[in-house]
Amino acid sequence: MDPWLIWLSVAGLLAIAELLTLTAALGMLSAAALVTAGFAAAGLPTPLQFLVFTVVAVVSVVFVRPLAVRHLLKPQTERFGVDALVGRAAYVVSEVSGLGGRVRIGGEEWTARAYDETLVIPPGTTVEVMEISGATALVYPRE
Repeated sequence: MDPWLIWLSVAGLLAIAELLTLTAALGMLSAAALVTAGFAAAGLPTPLQFLVFTVVAVVSVVFVRPLAVRHLLKPQTERFGVDALVGRAAYVVSEVSGLGGRVRIGGEEWTARAYDETLVIPPGTTVEVMEISGATALVYPRE
């Protein structure tokens, strides 16, 4: 069997193992084996193939893997779902108190309660969504 085919097989096996483990290290080793397969196909002697694999693997694991891990562990910057509604403005459709009411948030009507249960917010007031509890928006009047 040709050496480049062996390196290509190793690259494939490492790539499959990376997909199963998601460690990023096996992906870097798979890339190193793929680069080595290219050099082996060009006719590089076997000892130099191992040197190429070692150099590419060390460089990628030492320099590229920390960047990839840092990117994966970065906190989520976008808010989705009901979390995206917190902090948005809403329009009071029917009087909102500590017991209930209705507001319009971005074109949708929501049940609402006053964030401060002692407040009574009249219709037509602009409020801020402080929290979403189930299907109820907890709102507070904007100044």
